[in-house]
Amino acid sequence: MIIDFHTHVFPDRIAEKTISLLSKNGGIPPFSDGTVDGLRKKMREAGTDVSVTLPVMTSPTQFDSINSFAKEINAAFADASPRLISFAGIHPDCENIDKKMAFIRKNGFLGVKLHPDYQGAYIDDERYVKILECAKEYDLVVVTHSGVDAAYRETVRCTPERALRLIRKVPHSKLVLAHMGANEMHDGAIEMLCGEDVYFDTAYVLRFIGKENFYKMLQKHGADRILFASDSPWSDVKNDVSIIKSFGFDKKTENKIFFENAKALLGI
Repeated sequence: MIIDFHTHVFPDRIAEKTISLLSKNGGIPPFSDGTVDGLRKKMREAGTDVSVTLPVMTSPTQFDSINSFAKEINAAFADASPRLISFAGIHPDCENIDKKMAFIRKNGFLGVKLHPDYQGAYIDDERYVKILECAKEYDLVVVTHSGVDAAYRETVRCTPERALRLIRKVPHSKLVLAHMGANEMHDGAIEMLCGEDVYFDTAYVLRFIGKENFYKMLQKHGADRILFASDSPWSDVKNDVSIIKSFGFDKKTENKIFFENAKALLGI
């Protein structure tokens, strides 16, 4: 079994335009078209059983539309193979955060996605603290972009230092720091974040991190806290699966990374 914990999809009517814009802004070529069908095609090619889709709200006004699409995904693919599980979106500028997080829990979502760079706030901002407090109260997973984003290199809003401040303010064992703790800042992640009671996902970084660095992080952070993830459409799912397999981990470790940790975290 393989669970991909970090993917992105968009409604068909805006997928082409959105992918084109994001690709141009970040200077990153896409490996899929950003649609639900495109992701499921890549999943079949890679032998992936479940993908978690993570919507990013860039404005608080998107709360209803983004989460309506996310609910449609969950309803349509709950019993499908391959399966999609969509998290909800939340923005730090949303009014009545507690009420909105309660709505997310009530509507059956298992977690929320944050992206400090696209949302214009640092991860240790009190607004994110409030979101994490609510997530802890409602037993929701929180996935946040961490480290450098290709489109926002000048200002990194979730550095290892800031992520650690958030963890100290609100310890939450269901917090996932994407991109192995901090994209392009893995020395800082090793020094400050490895060993903390949080998860890392492998989204996007597997082509770049190298076996030695990955193994170092695995040894220091623990195999129980690492989740396989591709960041599709910004990485090729099949290739990322192959990279994990090429590292030569024992089957127990490989199974934890590919699906056991994710199943435990999601409760599925």
